[in-house]
Amino acid sequence: MTTVVASSRPTSYWIIATLALVWNLIGVYMFYMQMSAGTAQMAALPPEQQQIIEATPTWLNAAYGVAVFGGAFGAIGLLMKKRWAVALFQLSLAALVVQIAGTFVVTPAWGLLGPIGLAMPALILVIALFLLSYASKAAARRWIG
Repeated sequence: MTTVVASSRPTSYWIIATLALVWNLIGVYMFYMQMSAGTAQMAALPPEQQQIIEATPTWLNAAYGVAVFGGAFGAIGLLMKKRWAVALFQLSLAALVVQIAGTFVVTPAWGLLGPIGLAMPALILVIALFLLSYASKAAARRWIG
């Protein structure tokens, strides 16, 4: 039986994996805050954001949850040097695409925010694509197994 020895991981691997976890934990926190927001918290939001949140169907919130938790567990997988991190980043990215597209199709987000409303979702999408690409390269380089 042949044993495959993992290539040594550069310091940047640990930095990126740690930053990925922090970034995704911020997403988990934002998801929690949105899902647990009471009347007082909702009233403190701008009217446009209130309308979008109120118009968001349950399935879209579920996609949001899958996106943030998939990303967080994917980052944990990177830190644990596990290949399944790639699958979780794939799942997270797919859920993120559903969430972004759904938000602008199903809710009044486009009418209320216009093209500027795509700035933050676009940034999140770029980061998700980077994390998936990085995890895939880590797997190809045998940094994760």
